[in-house]
Amino acid sequence: MKSINTALCAFGMSGQLFHAPFIDVSPKFKLHGVLERSKNLAEAKYPDVMTYRRIEELLEDKNVDLVIVNTPNITHYEFAKKVILSGKHVIIEKPFTASVTEAKSLIDLAEQHNVKLSVFHNRRWDSDFKTVEKIINAGVLGEIVEAEFHYDRFSPSLSYKVHKEIPSDGVGNIYDLGSHIIDQALVLFGMPQKVFAVLDTRRKDSKVDDYFDIKLFYPSHYVNLKSSYFVLEPLPAYSVHGKKGSFVKSKSDVQENDLQSGKMPDTMDWGVEPDAEKGLLHTLSNGNSKKSFIHSERGDYMAFYDEVYEAIRFDKPMPVSGYEAMNVIKIIQAAIESHLNHRIIEV
Repeated sequence: MKSINTALCAFGMSGQLFHAPFIDVSPKFKLHGVLERSKNLAEAKYPDVMTYRRIEELLEDKNVDLVIVNTPNITHYEFAKKVILSGKHVIIEKPFTASVTEAKSLIDLAEQHNVKLSVFHNRRWDSDFKTVEKIINAGVLGEIVEAEFHYDRFSPSLSYKVHKEIPSDGVGNIYDLGSHIIDQALVLFGMPQKVFAVLDTRRKDSKVDDYFDIKLFYPSHYVNLKSSYFVLEPLPAYSVHGKKGSFVKSKSDVQENDLQSGKMPDTMDWGVEPDAEKGLLHTLSNGNSKKSFIHSERGDYMAFYDEVYEAIRFDKPMPVSGYEAMNVIKIIQAAIESHLNHRIIEV
């Protein structure tokens, strides 16, 4: 097996938690290099890694096969474009880009230069979402009437990451947490016909949105997507209602917490939720009500990387296509337009 030499464009939280551990333990990949302008954090943890001080140094390294653009949102387009033009494959952190125009430009450019492009929508591989997906696909709820997804936090203070608090394209909670649950909604239900949204700023001195309430209109059902930085007692992350019953599930994927505690993703119990976090399935058939607790699926971000390997080595589709990620940006832009004009937007 020939491993894929991979380089990270940053070594902050994303690089340290969501990328480097998976690349390090997988025989399919090798953490070859990291871009750090002044520090040597990656070298301290991974002694064999190359350290680059400029993006140009990274791109000039002919040993690099794959580059992960995990820099601030507003730089995704600029960095990804340089990677593609250098002829290297690219994974871009969510959100893909700040605009649909930028997203389409990168998709076209990757096709022209015959390189693989994907976007790291890792929450598709969360245990809680995979469980919801399984229940919906099984059809036990019947025709879906309504679904509501929450991605909430209790974070009254402004982020120490200054770039997240400066108003600009691609910044704000709708791009940050919104990207995750918009993508999940599109995976389950496809593109909606219309969008209506309210965005707000609730934290003191905040200049970017930290609250959103988005309604997606489908021919036979609605999907509500909500996020607030002032939710101390969490609501169910997923509530799905159909003509035969309901399914309610907490946000309980353990992967991020395990990564923060130093656990590596090659352990036997990786991605396994506590039994207490089982989802509640309540159905009605022939007048008989039945409630049951559903074992959660296993969370597995490594599955994303496994599919990336197959795509690069055997020319298979990337796990998240550029077009799928671009649709997330379409919804974000429609939601912003809806908020600004106080009206429903046709997609």
